[in-house]
Amino acid sequence: MIDPSAIQGLREIVGEEYVLTRKVDLVTYSYDATADVPRQIPDAVVMPASSREIRDIVNLARMRGIAIYPRGAGTNLSGGAIPLDRGIVLSFQRMNRILQVDAENLTATVQPGVVIQELNNAVAPHGLMYPPDPGTVNTATMGGSVAENSGGLRGLKYGVTKHYVMGMEVVLANGNIVRFGGKTVKNVTAYDFSSLFVGSEGTLGIITEITVKLIPAPKFRRTMLATYQTIEDAGNTVAGIIRAQVIPATLEILDRMTIETVEAYAHVGLPTDAEALLLIEVDGMAEVVVQAEAEAVIRTVAENHGVLRLAKSDAERDQLWAARRAALPALASLNNTVVLEDATVPRSHITDMLVACGNIGRKYNLVLGTFGHAGDGNLHPTILADKNNAEEMERVHRAVEEIFETALRFGGTLSGEHGIGIAKMKFLGDEIGETGLDLMRSIKDALDPTHLLNPGKLVPAREATHAGR
Repeated sequence: MIDPSAIQGLREIVGEEYVLTRKVDLVTYSYDATADVPRQIPDAVVMPASSREIRDIVNLARMRGIAIYPRGAGTNLSGGAIPLDRGIVLSFQRMNRILQVDAENLTATVQPGVVIQELNNAVAPHGLMYPPDPGTVNTATMGGSVAENSGGLRGLKYGVTKHYVMGMEVVLANGNIVRFGGKTVKNVTAYDFSSLFVGSEGTLGIITEITVKLIPAPKFRRTMLATYQTIEDAGNTVAGIIRAQVIPATLEILDRMTIETVEAYAHVGLPTDAEALLLIEVDGMAEVVVQAEAEAVIRTVAENHGVLRLAKSDAERDQLWAARRAALPALASLNNTVVLEDATVPRSHITDMLVACGNIGRKYNLVLGTFGHAGDGNLHPTILADKNNAEEMERVHRAVEEIFETALRFGGTLSGEHGIGIAKMKFLGDEIGETGLDLMRSIKDALDPTHLLNPGKLVPAREATHAGR
């Protein structure tokens, strides 16, 4: 338990109403969207309103040896926001202001609690957009997405969060407030500190302000739904579209299990007799180019035995994308535990990975649906299970391990966008080796020597890895 004097100190920093200590409140902050990971009810939830308040909280916590767990909206899928021991959850829900939209320099500066969709709503009147587009875009926050280096549905063409962060303000574990980068298009002064903190999962510093790049919103787009009778034809279409040198804004896949579940959940008219479907959108500033790309997609779909449907209106387009965003909540409705993974492979192996996921589900007799960002090789094999069934959960764990082993065998990675958090730490050495783990530990120890910030996440203890097997 935190000493009562420490609680009083926190109240003096942020105000009494912004320090939560009742159990009914604390339980709410003891989990995120990740299933099947350890958790702990924190001692307090603190809601600062400024970087100076965060600095004072960090200084108090450091002097008293209290862990700090930064938290955005809690949509994280690798346990990054979950307290693992007693300590403070630092919530950014009060730091939710868009500080500036600078249309002249194509930038926006925001506090970490700004919801991504709210940023896009603010820049849309300027004809601009912020491209990173996670499935939880209506709830995920900018700080959380930067800490996790989130991707999303537009990652194939537009990239992920790290491609848009130009600068930031950070409170370090020693209480110092530092700024990196800014609005300049070019900046090679000193180390690229902003890139170090993107994807650091709250383990190196607390991000308090972010400057991001904006781009002109495309004026034209074509949205298509392609259905297939085999998962192989769908996967081969993905490879064929890229081979035709078309880079869609989005190229998403749903397997039969996911299609049936989404249709039963959302009633959007998906073809439940298909083994797989692709949701494809091409966009751009020139209508003739967009049309040419759409025609190349249509040809590729036909060559791979797909049946194509074009969205005829914005309303129909929005309905199709709502179906894709419903994949996770729809699957989650089937059982009390959803283990959603994030295996990513080179695009040339997308068909192999799709087939492997189906085989792994059958091998371990599990309900497994796969959906994801097929265009960039980022798949989300999703297992539905009963957490109260120990034997079934053991099969889930073995299936997850085989999914990761398979992705690495195909030259892939453990995570394309969900991060490492708690859930994947024990596999990290399989990808980066012991020397990579030692480098991570060195950076953590240099910036946070007492492991004050989000301890137990991303940077594994030596005995927690598989390296050297």
